[in-house]
Amino acid sequence: MDEKQRIEQLRRELHEHNYKYYVLNQPEISDYDFDQLMHELQDLEARHPEMADPNSPTQRVGSDLQSEFRQVVHKYPMLSLANTYNEQDVRDWYESVRKGLAGEPFEVCCEMKYDGLSISLTYVDGRLTQAVTRGDGVQGDDVTQNVRTIRAIPLVLSHLAPRTSHLVPRIPREFEIRGEILMPWASFERLNREREAAEEPLFANPRNAASGTLKSLDSRVVANRQLDAYLYYLLGEELPAEGHYENLEAARQWGFKISEGMKKVRTVEEIIDFINYWDTERKNLPVATDGIVLKVNSLRQQRALGFTAKSPRWAIAYKFKAERACTELLEVTYQVGRTGAVTPVANMAPVQLAGTTVRRATLNNEDFIRSFDLHIGDHVYVEKGGEIIPKIVGVDIDQRPIIAQPVQFIKRCPECGTPLVKIDNGKLKMENSVAAANSSLFTLHSSLTSAWYCPNDAGCPPQIKGRIEHFVARKAMNIIGLGPEIIEDYYRRKLIRNIADLYTIDVQQINGDGSRNKSAQNIVNSIQKSKEVPFERVVFALGIRFVGETSARLLARHFKSMDALMAAGLDELQEVEGIGEVMAKSIISYFHNPQNREIVERLRGYGLQFELSQEQMAAKGDKLAGQSVVISGVFQHHSRDEYKLIIEQNGGKNVGSISAKTSFVLAGENMGPSKLEKAKKLGIRIVSEDEFLEMLNS
Repeated sequence: MDEKQRIEQLRRELHEHNYKYYVLNQPEISDYDFDQLMHELQDLEARHPEMADPNSPTQRVGSDLQSEFRQVVHKYPMLSLANTYNEQDVRDWYESVRKGLAGEPFEVCCEMKYDGLSISLTYVDGRLTQAVTRGDGVQGDDVTQNVRTIRAIPLVLSHLAPRTSHLVPRIPREFEIRGEILMPWASFERLNREREAAEEPLFANPRNAASGTLKSLDSRVVANRQLDAYLYYLLGEELPAEGHYENLEAARQWGFKISEGMKKVRTVEEIIDFINYWDTERKNLPVATDGIVLKVNSLRQQRALGFTAKSPRWAIAYKFKAERACTELLEVTYQVGRTGAVTPVANMAPVQLAGTTVRRATLNNEDFIRSFDLHIGDHVYVEKGGEIIPKIVGVDIDQRPIIAQPVQFIKRCPECGTPLVKIDNGKLKMENSVAAANSSLFTLHSSLTSAWYCPNDAGCPPQIKGRIEHFVARKAMNIIGLGPEIIEDYYRRKLIRNIADLYTIDVQQINGDGSRNKSAQNIVNSIQKSKEVPFERVVFALGIRFVGETSARLLARHFKSMDALMAAGLDELQEVEGIGEVMAKSIISYFHNPQNREIVERLRGYGLQFELSQEQMAAKGDKLAGQSVVISGVFQHHSRDEYKLIIEQNGGKNVGSISAKTSFVLAGENMGPSKLEKAKKLGIRIVSEDEFLEMLNS
């Protein structure tokens, strides 16, 4: 077998293993063996670029080639369904269908209503060719590149069900299948834990998380967040059956993930039984659901019933009511995060809600507490509904004890006792001059937050340990072996008090009683190796509030050195694409803090990378000197970040939006329509990728 034949064989095998793992939940090989096959395929594809295929299993990892999403008109409009919340409406709908069909017998397909993002997938010759969001129902966003990373969605069908097979319904040459993109509870909880640790806003529910993920301009983010998908409707000219249920069963055999919670019934009583069963059983599902969808099964009868102006007459959605429970508020405690933000937490008498025992609920901030006039001893209503995070949604005032005391937000840090500070109407509020002396980090715009903060960032244990955890993280300095428990141990033993102290510890200090010599040596080696981490990740690792991974990369490539970044003023910082006033002020505040400056200087002395590498900084010429360039679209030869660096290396300036001062637009495929229109209106030159490279090489 030659290498090209091996490529095709590996692709078939990996597609099949993906199907068995993510759709059937019946893996046949270990993760290690799967990775070995994948690595072999990646190596072979690298040697044979002529065999490139967007539907290869290797493309599921995503890439950093970004673009604005292209708008696509739906071949079949994606209409919304009429909603109901009670049994009588279901009975009324059933009766209207019976009358619309003039008494002709009919079947109803009962399905789960998954709470995700609607998607339309087009397949031609058994291969995924396009994925489009619902949008406004008439047109949506082309998210094909991102959808290819979702392993529950088959890229190629022929390996599962050859069109010549007599056992499997024939796959139409072209068809559309619709469904929901979902974030499973497990992925959602993991993502929110990561965001909470980074003190980023939490997603309210899996649907918001799935929607935000699928709209990411970096498909690697989509791949990492492990989305799922369930398909529920087949459209096309050559469907295998006249029944909706039968078509979905055929799609299941082709390799699509179709809900097991699907049933054909004939009577309204059977519909009600189905609703009642799943109202309880849905709590055991791995993904969020918010109701039941009822569809007349016969496609012929669907056509006969037709549509109203907004929705089909042959379908309706029954929505489950949000789960709510009443329990007693026992006390309010407070947590301190990495950036000093103090979050109140409601501690309640245990109550069963959405299949779990709930004891705690986040109270967000002081304003939230005031909005409910919370008192200790109150009976509060707690809800989950589509939300995984319990929240207080009301108070039963009638049950309030006479001696109940109102919840008063604390004035001092619960960890270190420092007076708290708060931004209120654009002015910094603090309890005394001690807090004022430590408040440089908090002189930010009032729209940022209504939270109270502990300004003692150098002496407050949760802040110190949180910053160290952030510093050693994989996307930052990637110091292996330093988890939260070990950091807590080192802090307790006074081995570390800030991120710079990591570079002073040795094997003997870590090893303690002598039983951990090998792991201690590995940690020290990893700390030393972190000195090779590139400058942009060092910027991210510092943990400057609001500076994420992408922002750190943009700042590093704009300023090129730590010294230049530390000296930058407000206007200069805001010249960087994606850096607004809030982030710019946070950066200035960070570097104006003497304790932070001391830590940074220590890190410099220990040998961390404080400037871009020589290769990155190497000037290639001045062919773009004085020119402002906007980048838009998807590129073949380099990523957007690489093109930004090339522009800077040739004397040009990257700008984020088109204006009369723009010199030209470097346009890849699928250039954003709004940018294209504005460029044409202003007469700005559009330069293709090949033209741009030729311009530099001429």
